[in-house]
Amino acid sequence: MRGHGFLLANHIAGNSLLHRTPLWLKFLVVVACGTASFLIVDWAVSLAAFVLMSLLFLLSGAGIKRLLRTLWTVAPILLAIGLFQWWQLGGPTAARIVLNVLVCVVAASLLTVTTPVQELLDGVVSLSKPFRRFGADPERFALTIAVMLRSIPFIAGAFADVRDSARARGLERNPRALVLPVFITTVAYARQAGDALAARGLGEAEEIP
Repeated sequence: MRGHGFLLANHIAGNSLLHRTPLWLKFLVVVACGTASFLIVDWAVSLAAFVLMSLLFLLSGAGIKRLLRTLWTVAPILLAIGLFQWWQLGGPTAARIVLNVLVCVVAASLLTVTTPVQELLDGVVSLSKPFRRFGADPERFALTIAVMLRSIPFIAGAFADVRDSARARGLERNPRALVLPVFITTVAYARQAGDALAARGLGEAEEIP
């Protein structure tokens, strides 16, 4: 299966100021962007925030092509959302909603592009440790995120491959020709991933004495 991109940009090694920024601060920026998306009511403010996050993304050394690729990934969904919101609530509201989503996407991509996956997972474990008292397992949580980060690009790639194959046979409008092969491939991948984790003693529930 050929490689496929993902919603969030992959890590790029570098020594920029953003690469050296503490992980907790980058987490805080992502959370702040997510919170601001519910509080901002002016599309012009959303546009300014989007421009700022885009500039920070470029300052990380990721490049304009990677930024455009990240934005293109969510473009079809945001187009549908924007048109619906424009029809229901008007242009300014639609622009604000779409821009707020883009701000969150770019902020999250900025986190992943400047942070190695292992460091990101270690940070998740550290942030989850206070929840141990409630029965949470930080290591399992980080493992879940790692599996998710690996699985989503695979599933997206499977869908793209099946779609290309169906188009070559003139079946691109046949839902069964698209959904069924992706479903089978996804189930097979999940079983293989589960077997691999079980072989390493991971993902098994602890026995209660």
